[in-house]
Amino acid sequence: MGGRPSSPLDKRQQQHLRGQVDTLLSNFLPCYRGQLAASVLWQISQELGPQEPAGCQLLHSKKLPRVREHRGPLALLRGHPPQWQPIFCVLRGDGRLEWFSHREEYENGDPPLGSAALTGYTVLTSQREYLRLLDALCLDSAGDHTQEEPDPLLETPVRFPLFLQHPFRGHLCLSGATGEMQRAWRLALQGGIRLRGTVLRRSQAPAARAFLEAIRLYRQQRGHFGDDDATLGSDAEVLTAVLMRQLLPELRAQTLPGLREAGRARAWAWTKLLDAVHAAVLAGASAGLRAFQPEKDELLAALERTIRPDVDQMLRLRARVAGRIQAEVQGPLESCLRGKVDVQLPLVMQTLLSTVEAELSVLQTLLTQGMDHLSCDLRRSPSGTRLRKEVYSFGEMPWDPELMQTCYRKAEQSRGRLGQLTAPFGFFGTQSLVFGAQDLAQQLMADAVATFLQLADQCLTTALDCDQAAQQLEKVGGRVLKELPEFEGDVLALGSPALTIEGIYEDIVRGVLLQRINQEWKKALSASDVSCTLDDCSEAPWDQAGADVVTEAQRGTCSKQPGPGAKVQPARLLPPPGTFQS
Repeated sequence: MGGRPSSPLDKRQQQHLRGQVDTLLSNFLPCYRGQLAASVLWQISQELGPQEPAGCQLLHSKKLPRVREHRGPLALLRGHPPQWQPIFCVLRGDGRLEWFSHREEYENGDPPLGSAALTGYTVLTSQREYLRLLDALCLDSAGDHTQEEPDPLLETPVRFPLFLQHPFRGHLCLSGATGEMQRAWRLALQGGIRLRGTVLRRSQAPAARAFLEAIRLYRQQRGHFGDDDATLGSDAEVLTAVLMRQLLPELRAQTLPGLREAGRARAWAWTKLLDAVHAAVLAGASAGLRAFQPEKDELLAALERTIRPDVDQMLRLRARVAGRIQAEVQGPLESCLRGKVDVQLPLVMQTLLSTVEAELSVLQTLLTQGMDHLSCDLRRSPSGTRLRKEVYSFGEMPWDPELMQTCYRKAEQSRGRLGQLTAPFGFFGTQSLVFGAQDLAQQLMADAVATFLQLADQCLTTALDCDQAAQQLEKVGGRVLKELPEFEGDVLALGSPALTIEGIYEDIVRGVLLQRINQEWKKALSASDVSCTLDDCSEAPWDQAGADVVTEAQRGTCSKQPGPGAKVQPARLLPPPGTFQS
């Protein structure tokens, strides 16, 4: 636990896993290639489509999502037999955890003792809960804790533990010296887990969109039609998780009976084996995707050259085919929606809306407090040095884990409500929804902060005294707060598949379903305390002229950058040299 000694896999097992990865890639890459074409077509159609004035006026912050680097001393359970040993831990800005024997090794730039990308991990701070998890890993020996060596987790209770658990990797057992240290590390680690988990979903690149759609189709071809958290992580990590899910039943059947350990030692041995399998699969998937990269780059460039000149003709063709297909499926589709979808939509809308509303309310409070603090500080102390420090702190609000935790907690508290979607819809992607809501909150905070700083710098001049400047800041703050509710509809962002018969068919079904969703969404919003213009906040999957299947709601767009009708159209994110340059 902690380090990675020699692999428990022999050469035959490693060769078998390489064959499994090769089979996965040979089946997946053709699907990926096809979705690259669809993604490029979608992107070009969005670029060339009519740009309606955006109702949302917040600037779109271009600061890349990140976590604050966090570092400090911890204890790590490692060695054979495992013992608690002091280490110096560092959480990097990209969500990678590293640990060193001493702080000096980190400061000298020495390589770490070990490291782990936090994708897919869960943080537990209860020793009892973690022990129950270990017991559940090997159900056939859940009641047998007889071991040849003492169990450190049983012999030595841990007051401030940080257990990092992963379904396919070895666990990391850490411990802080104080409750305050435990809380700070928990928030930092959770931020790193979310950052790494949503990397593909945040990306606007055609390749990322194509990859996610290809994963969905690949799994559907193998009988998986539900939704879960399989797409959390990078492309290689997602492929690894997909294959690990396929391999897990066989691994359990063939390996667990042969483990010599008993009780929780048996569970640790099982996680060590899983970690070795995961590492081998991840290495193979990464190598395969790297080998595919030059072909992918050439394919994307060729698609851009061939699709862009003929995009209008392709979209007209798509519209004609879609019209014929829709005429055939409209009746059965409407019947299906009335019988199986309409009755469930109110639950879905209320569940999603309550989550977003709760987060948005806390977000407004945090932002108001931050802006009020700046105004009050300006009145109390007109010092330029102090003001620049306060402005910098204000600009860092979206990346402050302690501050944003009050907002993120609202999404975490919605797990129970989101879990209600499992039974009627077979939906198991609760973690993805929670991460998505938290990402949305962070992005909204970043956008609001960027807008406030930009407007403040435009209105403040050296001719204003402190009271006048504070009054201007209050006016700017009120203007920014009015824009936040306009983003509530961002929780619905639906995409579109390829220019193929299968893709067009799916898009028709999605289009009709989206129309139903938007109708119910407007009903829920009309009864909500928070207003939103849905037509300004829904992403348009396809926006080509003459396509009968495109609903009015699908034509609406919500660019997070000000459109032609917006009042705020600054050219850059950071304020120009002036009073509010942070």
